[in-house]
Amino acid sequence: MKKLVSIVIPSFNESDNIPVLAARIDEVFGDLNYRYELLFVDDGSADASLDVINTLRKTNENVYYLEFSRNFGHQLAVKAGLDHAGGDCVISMDCDLQHPPEVIPDLLSKWEAGYEVVYTVREDDRDLSKRKRGSSSMFYKLLNSLSDIELEAGAADFRLLDKKVVNVFRNFQESEPFLRGLVKWLGFKQYALRYTPAKRFSGKSKYTLKKMMRLALHGVTSFSIKPLYTAVYLGFIFSLASVLYVPYVIYAFYTGVEVSGWASVIMTIVFFGGLQLIILGIIGIYVGKMFMQSKSRPNYIIRSSALPFTLP
Repeated sequence: MKKLVSIVIPSFNESDNIPVLAARIDEVFGDLNYRYELLFVDDGSADASLDVINTLRKTNENVYYLEFSRNFGHQLAVKAGLDHAGGDCVISMDCDLQHPPEVIPDLLSKWEAGYEVVYTVREDDRDLSKRKRGSSSMFYKLLNSLSDIELEAGAADFRLLDKKVVNVFRNFQESEPFLRGLVKWLGFKQYALRYTPAKRFSGKSKYTLKKMMRLALHGVTSFSIKPLYTAVYLGFIFSLASVLYVPYVIYAFYTGVEVSGWASVIMTIVFFGGLQLIILGIIGIYVGKMFMQSKSRPNYIIRSSALPFTLP
């Protein structure tokens, strides 16, 4: 029997992209000796994405879906797809066609060669704006410098996971998973496949600079306590630096020189007050993560579904 390949596709307001992507994937598998299932995860879309998926199901028996009760975010949408995929391997990719379906045969080839994780690394796209390239570069530099994992610049959520890896993923119950980091952390036999991203077919990117920075903070705080050590080091450095002010105070006391300048005093107070707030914020992020995790709420809620099996 042919091996089954599950393709997980998170979708948030992607009604124009869904039929085009499904057609291209179907065309790719027409030349491959595999069965496939296409699992869309509707992440609380406000457009007609779900209607488009249901229309597509009338002509393509390989199409299935999960519908979230609201928007839970891209990472949890991928996690939900992994939880419910039934293939011998699972490929996750975005719905905007920037992850070219034509790369799928290369992913499967490396999987058949014995690799259990085949992840992709995006080639530098010179057509992107300087701001977008800069934010992406800053994302990986921040993540690699402050965390205990090392991600290649351009690592994407376009990847293939063997069934044994997916089974491990299903045991994770993190409220804010950072999947790129988890893939690296898991180990197994991995291969990095470089690819050239395609143009987005329709719509706008959902990853703004703010979301990129938030994702980077999630990644750092999920895999390292380096920021806490950094806060301690900063405290020591500024405490020692303040000792350098003591000789000046003694000199002013004995010579009768007036210590003037309220502006410098205010500036110093504001600086150290800001530093304390930053340190408290770092600690607060870790405490907040523990607080949210301790609630043991479900990571996502499925409103409706169409799967090859019935949900319990």
